[in-house]
Amino acid sequence: MTKKRKKTDDFTLLKLKLEVIEELGLEEKIKKLGWGGLTAEETGKMGGHITSKIRALEKEEA
Repeated sequence: MTKKRKKTDDFTLLKLKLEVIEELGLEEKIKKLGWGGLTAEETGKMGGHITSKIRALEKEEA
């Protein structure tokens, strides 16, 4: 049986998202082109980084 994960709140997700776009250097591109201007590779990297950070937060809370 898998362990049910606690849902991450919207504020935390937004905070992580902004942190990750800064780390990946995508701030200017998003400001100029919007979210739709990102490539699949860039959004994939964002998702991977955000997922890693969420898992790290969950580990800290456990």
